[in-house]
Formats: sequence, C-alpha cells, structure tokens
Amino acid sequence: MTTHIFGIRHHGPGSASSLRKALEKLQPDTILIEGPPDAESLLPLVASSQMQPPVALLIYLPDNPKESVYYPFAVFSPEWQAIQFGLSNNIPVRFMDLPLTHRMAMVEKGQGDGESSRVRRFPPLSELPNPKGENGGQGDEETRRQGDEETRGQGEKNTSPPLPLSPSPTLPQDPLGLLAEVAGYSDGERWWEHMVETRGDSGDLFTAILEAMTAVREEMPASENPIEAKREAYMRKTIRAAQKSGFERIAVVCGAWHAPALSQMPAVKEDTALLKGLPKKKVQATWIPWTYGRLSYSSGYGAGIESPGWYDHLWNSKIGNCGLGIGHGALERENDSVDNFSPSPNPPISPSSPSSPSPPSISITWMTKVARLLREQDLDASSAHVIEAVRLAESLAALRNRSLPGLPELNEATKTVMCFGSDLPMQLIFDKLIVGESLGKVPDETPMVPLQQDLQRQQKRLRMPGSATEKMYDLDLRKENDLARSHLLHRLNLLDIPWGQFQQTRGKKGTFHEFWLLQWHPEFAVNLIEAGVWGNTISDAANSKACSVADTTDELPMLTGLLDKVILSDLPDAVIYLMSRLQNAAALTTDVTHLMNALPPLANVMRYGNVRQTDTAMISHVVDGLVARIYISLPGACVSLDDDAAAAMYENVVKVNNAIGLLQNEEHITSWRQVLVQIADNINVHGLISGRCCRLLLDAEILEAAEAARRMGLALSSATEPSQAAAWVEGFLKGSGLLLLHDDKLWQVLDNWVSTLSEDFFVASLPLLRRTFATFSEPERRQMGERVKNGIDGNNSGFDDEKDDINHENAVLVLPILKQFLGVG
Repeated sequence: MTTHIFGIRHHGPGSASSLRKALEKLQPDTILIEGPPDAESLLPLVASSQMQPPVALLIYLPDNPKESVYYPFAVFSPEWQAIQFGLSNNIPVRFMDLPLTHRMAMVEKGQGDGESSRVRRFPPLSELPNPKGENGGQGDEETRRQGDEETRGQGEKNTSPPLPLSPSPTLPQDPLGLLAEVAGYSDGERWWEHMVETRGDSGDLFTAILEAMTAVREEMPASENPIEAKREAYMRKTIRAAQKSGFERIAVVCGAWHAPALSQMPAVKEDTALLKGLPKKKVQATWIPWTYGRLSYSSGYGAGIESPGWYDHLWNSKIGNCGLGIGHGALERENDSVDNFSPSPNPPISPSSPSSPSPPSISITWMTKVARLLREQDLDASSAHVIEAVRLAESLAALRNRSLPGLPELNEATKTVMCFGSDLPMQLIFDKLIVGESLGKVPDETPMVPLQQDLQRQQKRLRMPGSATEKMYDLDLRKENDLARSHLLHRLNLLDIPWGQFQQTRGKKGTFHEFWLLQWHPEFAVNLIEAGVWGNTISDAANSKACSVADTTDELPMLTGLLDKVILSDLPDAVIYLMSRLQNAAALTTDVTHLMNALPPLANVMRYGNVRQTDTAMISHVVDGLVARIYISLPGACVSLDDDAAAAMYENVVKVNNAIGLLQNEEHITSWRQVLVQIADNINVHGLISGRCCRLLLDAEILEAAEAARRMGLALSSATEPSQAAAWVEGFLKGSGLLLLHDDKLWQVLDNWVSTLSEDFFVASLPLLRRTFATFSEPERRQMGERVKNGIDGNNSGFDDEKDDINHENAVLVLPILKQFLGVG
C-alpha cells in the first residue's frame, strides 16, 4: 500500500501536464483531491460532453445564498485534469478538504483566525478593481477563494497583500521567497514557474516539490491558524479512510504547501482532537459557468493567474497535453506587463530541452490570433506583420537565453511591429486574448433551483444565450420576440440580476426601440439562487418582489418609479397592486414636491404604454388626481424659498412641465399655463423660479416678446435685489445658449431690454448678466459676440432701419465692455 503526494499549483498548465503524466504512470486505484467533499456528488458531471470549462463549483447556504464559495476550474487546472483522468479510467475520485458545512458554520460562529478563516465570495461588479491593472493587480482580500491559503506554498504572486496565515512578522509573506533568494531569483513566483511550470521533463518533480516544501515549513513557525490545522487534519483523515478501504495506490493531489503535512502522519488522536465538536450548517452545491476574466488576478481572485487566455492557448497547442516544456518565460513573469518589458535579471537556467513540435508554431498561432483580432477592429495587421513579429519574438527569446518565446517576448514584439508602439491596441489584446472572454457551460442535468431552469428555458426560447462578451441588442418592441426579450430583461433587473444594461441611444426615431448591452457574469448564478425565494419562475419572482418592495414604502416617487419598472416588465398583477398603493399614498401625501416627482414616471407610462400594449386607463385616473393637486398646491409652495429650496423647486417645475407635455391633454396644458402665470406674477416667488416660468410661457407663446422684455426689465430694475435679479436672468436663460443664438424672438427680448438700459444701470447689471452667460460654452459665447458685432455694424441690429439713428462710431466703443460681459476676451 503506497500513498503518493502530488503538490501542485492551482491553474498551472505545467503542473497539470506533469500531474497527468504522473497519474498515467502510476495508474492509481483512487484519487483524493483537495476540494470540498460537499460537492463530491457533482463530480460525475465532469465527464459529460456538455461540460465545458471554465466552470466553478458553487457552494452556498440555502437559507442565505449570499454566503457562498466558488471553486473555479479551467482546462489547464491540475485538479480538473486529475478528475477527468479518474472518471475516464473508472478510478474513484474524492474530495478531501474540510467540508464547507463545517467551515461556513465556523465563520458564522466567529471561530477561526479572523480574515484567514472567513468564507469568501466575489464582490459586486461595481466594486471590482480596474481590469487594466492601475492598482497593480491588487484584489480585495474579501474576494479570495476559499482555500487560497495554498498560495503561500505555490509561489502565487504577491502584488497584493496575500492572505495571512498568522505568519511571524519577521518572516516574508511568501515563504518561497526564501528558496528563490538562495537560487538567485527575484521572487518565489518566478522561481516556481521556471523550476516547476516550465520544465521539459516531469521525472521526480513532485518528490522535489515535497522536499522543498518540507524544508520551507521546517523554517517557518508553526501556524496559529486553526482553520489550516483543521483542514490538514481532515485531509489526513480522508487518506487514512482510503487506506482502510484497501486501496493499494492512492494518489493525493493538493496544494504544494500542504504536501509535507500529508506525507508525515501524526497520531490519529491528534487529528481527532482537532476535528472534535465542529459546528455544522446545511449547504448546497452546484456547477456554474465561469469566465477567464474571473480567473484572473484583476478580478480579485487571490489564487488566480494573470493570463488565463494565454495559458489556454498553450494547453490547446498541445504543450500541456503532450507533456512538453513550455520554455523559459512562456509563462508571464512579475513586472513583465503589457507595457513594461525588460530582460529578466535572473541568471539563465537549463532545464531539460523538450522534444516538441516546431517551437515557432506556438508563436505563429498566437500572432495569428492577434492579427485576426486587430483586423476585426479595423486595424492594420497583415501576414507580413505576423512574420516579422514572430521573428522579433524569437530573437528576443534567444537574446534572453530562452528556448521558446514567452508571453513577454510576444507582447513586446506585438507592441513594436503590430501596434507601432501604441498601448491602446495592447490593452485590447490583453482583454480579449491574454485574459480571454471564454464562458464555460454546464450540463443540463446540473442541479439548479427552479428559477435557474426557467431562465435557461427562456434564453433558449428567445435565442438570447449568455455570453461573457458584451453584445448589443436592438429590440423592436413591435415584434413579439423582441417585446418578450424586453420583458425578460426588465424582470431580471427587478430581481437585481443586471444581465442587460439599458442603453440611452440616439438616432432611432419612435418609442418602439430599446437598446440593451448584455454580458453574463458568473455571480449572477448566486443572484438567481437568492431570487428563488420570490418564486419559481422569472415572472412570478419579479411580481412577488415588486409587491413586497411596494409594501415597504409610502413615498410617491419610489412607488411611481417602481410602477414604471413593473409596467416595462409586463407584470399586470403587480401593476394592479401598485396602483392601489399609489392611490392610497397620493391621498395621504401633503408634500407637493413628492407629487411633482411622482408625475414624470406616470407620464412616461401614459405616453409610451401603447407601444407595450399596456392598459393605461387605470393609470390615467391616478395621473388626473396628481395633476389637480399639483396645480392647487404649487403656487403657494413656490413662495418664500431660500436659494437651495428654489433650486430644487426649479428642477421640479421643469420636470412637471415636460411631463404635462408628454400627456398631451389640452385641459391639463391649459391649467398648467395658468399656474405658471400665477407663479410668474407673484412678487414673493424666488427669481430663479419666476424667471423660468416666464421663459416657459414665452416658449408656449402665452407671453409676447414685448411682454417678456417688460418682465425682464422689472426683474432687473434698480428696485430689485441684485441676487434676485441675477437669479431671474439665470432662470430665464439657463440652458439656452444655442437657443438664444438661433431663436430670434428670444434674442430680440434680451436685445430690447439691454438697449433700453441707462448707462449707469447697464454697467451695474454687467456682473449679474456675466454670471448667467458664464454657464454657456465658449463657442456659444463667441458666436453671441459675433452676432452683437454684426448687429452694431448694421447687418442685424434688431431695429427698424427707418428709425435707426444710432451713432455707430460711438457704439463700437462699447465692444470691449460687451466682450468682458460675454467672457470672450
């Protein structure tokens, strides 16, 4: 009876290749893998033809799905290759890590050593680090994979502070750095890649790893992390159980850091004592699709890699499958980023030279992918570019004593030859190829909650497959299939599953177009599980959640906003319930600003409801009541406001004016204009609101230009406070730069008022007017100055030529003051 320990690195293609060869040579009768036993029943699904990595095991608490853990796998992950080898050869495969039923319960009870024992999940999309790496690849420690403690012993890069396992403050965070320093390498990551991942032969590799890790652990103080000790105790317990079951050749696949702890078995009673009295929580597990972007460091995944797409290219080029050496530098090295290429400071090493297919084949196929991507983006990339880039990469590799060009050499050649030294195309290559956009698939028989099953059915029916790549959909709501797609996307957003992002796009006329940007993210699987409490179908769940949210608020703006979403989602039962809540809330609301904020969403529903085949009769009744109450309350609400309150009321008046226009109800329009006149005539109304009301009446042709000029003169007279005068002008002209240039009527009003000012009051008014004109863009102010100049020259004076008795020579003298007034120098 023999037990063989294989210490590996998560997601290492070299480790995966060596492990596969070692298993083929050993032909074990059982394989134990560091992983969650809670998901062991799902292992047979790996053999399904529908299973396509990258995928991940998702383990969560049924009563609180937000508490969840991911275990990602790629095709080049050693664990994935071990599972596939076992299943394809009818060899029993088991997971042996401490079950999450205990680990998650320990976290809930506050047991363990703080951060190092905390169950981790990925953060919301809005909190992810910048994928372009401005933060140096740092990831939030909260996002690290459960089990990422192995990175201590596997040389994972420490560009961000690694997860502490209670290390001594006098020792480095990465123990492999000790070995690397002795060997003449700048860091443990580079040492691991060169000595393990890029080896041409795998003979005695795992024996050497075991010896190295044993030496490192002997130099490190005993870990004070109770979680790590319990994990290793449970792994040993699983190994003993396999031995008792009569297996003769046991293969143990674990993180390299744990290998010494599993090869030297302590007394059984010591492990039993460590595992005694562990708390439990019920957990459930399933497979979910994963993406290479989520496998990378930039996503915050602590056990991730920098270039999943590149690793996938190496594996699919048969480098991994044939057990061939990847060559020095084929895996990226720290500080060898897309825009920072420098020869390695490490001394050259000489691992075994592999007998491999023609080395340039890897470079050629990679450069071909790069050229194809650039051409898809309408960038020049010819066959000559490919040839020259490959030659340059090979020359760089030779200068650096490397047998094959690695990613740094290929990137440097690409930037020089194909991108002409530009970083922008290199960022595109990084996102699309080096990281990659692959989205995995799971078999149909994978355990799913009913909500997930319903979404899959609708995706197939509506021909909207999930993809990790962004895709724009232009939905024509007059078509039945596109309307159903819109309903689905709006319902998912109600359930906090933002698969589609609604886009405001210009250029399409009519109200029957919607633009959506779709991109699937793995964490949506957790969101679906969380939303399962609301119902077993997307429609039922969205309907139940909308009604529940409506019960939590009496604020009109929130209710009307929710009603708008519900109508867009085509949830008639929720519409009826919300209308009832809305009527009750409106009857009890005394704040006119709430009434005003509630009107625009309802007006949108009234205006565009017919496109979605929505019955708006019930909504019309509520709208009529809101409008009547606004008309009654608004004039009094606009009196005696301070500047901040007036600014808020200004925005509300503009929104209500737009909403009344959308309703296209002549009775409402007539009454609204009467309210505007009443506000504009009230001398106790703040100048900002009064000026805007006057402007709205002028636009509606209720006021003549002469009357508007008279009102402007009164507002800017010497009897008016300067601050109120400035506010009136701001309200009247705000946002009217282009309109002022092209609307002769509005220009005439302002011109007539300025022309009637006395010299003293004109100079006194300049600062007030300058404040308003400063809000216009510089080109707009320049054109206004040119128009004034042309008018003074007699081309467009704005006066009747027969009565023009202006002294133009004297008038030209005013131009310097006007330039200062307009801010055009």
